[in-house]
Amino acid sequence: MSAASALRAAYADRFAAVALANFAQPYPYAAHHTTSGPDDRALPVELHPAFASSYDWHSSVHMHWLATRLLESGVAFSAADALAGALTANLSAANLAVEADYLRAHPLYERPYGWGWALALAASAAESRVPVVATLASGFAPLTAVLFESVLRWVAHTPEPVRHGVHSNSAFALRHALLAARVLGRDDVAAAVADAARRWFGADRGWPFAWERSGHDFLSPGFAEADLMAAVLGADEFAEWADVFFSALGAEAAALRPARVVDEHDGQQVHLFGLGLSTAAAAARVAAVLPGGTEAGSAAGRGLAERLAAAAPLLLPAGLEASVSDEFMSSHWLATFAWDALEALDALG
Repeated sequence: MSAASALRAAYADRFAAVALANFAQPYPYAAHHTTSGPDDRALPVELHPAFASSYDWHSSVHMHWLATRLLESGVAFSAADALAGALTANLSAANLAVEADYLRAHPLYERPYGWGWALALAASAAESRVPVVATLASGFAPLTAVLFESVLRWVAHTPEPVRHGVHSNSAFALRHALLAARVLGRDDVAAAVADAARRWFGADRGWPFAWERSGHDFLSPGFAEADLMAAVLGADEFAEWADVFFSALGAEAAALRPARVVDEHDGQQVHLFGLGLSTAAAAARVAAVLPGGTEAGSAAGRGLAERLAAAAPLLLPAGLEASVSDEFMSSHWLATFAWDALEALDALG
């Protein structure tokens, strides 16, 4: 059993408890709803019957993703039946249809971060070997149809990506959309996303990792971009791209060191816990693709892969503990990123 696999087993019960607690907590909730008039005062649960918990829409969405992944993992944990019941209740076809209608009426809502996670959740259900999760997959059809239309419109009319290390980051959402399009048979969306990734990021060279990180990042802009390009490009092409993209990743780069969080009650500062987790996941996935096998890139690729594989586990501990803490500013979202990192490290071996 790998170290990541052992951690998944050790944390499964705690992550399940966090997910269930989130599903049961309706407030506080940051609705981000654009009010159209004095009579537009619906409660979050009326606007979002599937995702009206866990502080905000996107966090609720990816906490549901976490629940599907926990059930899919095969790890034994005591709350499996409760988790399955919560998914069945929240992700009914009727609830998801209301969510789809809302996104159709508010076409910029949760772009792009929430879109990416909602598509990842739909793909997780579609791929699931767990009957209670797999039966939910068909109910996502109206929601994924709206989201794929939105993604196509977005990438066709956006000349430049957003590279910030927060929700607006383009690369992070594009990767989720790409993988979901492949799972759900939307070749048109997969092609459009791959084209946008090449257009936005294909010519990037010498990413300035010395400039990372900002004080409330939960994504590394550089690693989010590399994670996407590893999914878009073939192995050899990615190795060549990575050689020049990572050329400024110095030995002492802050991007590969855990960030320090001083105030765990500060909802923006605790983003830095997530930064460690998301960077660990991306670094592990990039390391798994390298080296590319080209004469020019293979040696450099091996060296980079070794560095990333060694650094990724060191980014985990603080975020893992924060994800199961009593501090809601951490526990309403971090467990998702922790599980994603553990899955990526487990796959790396």
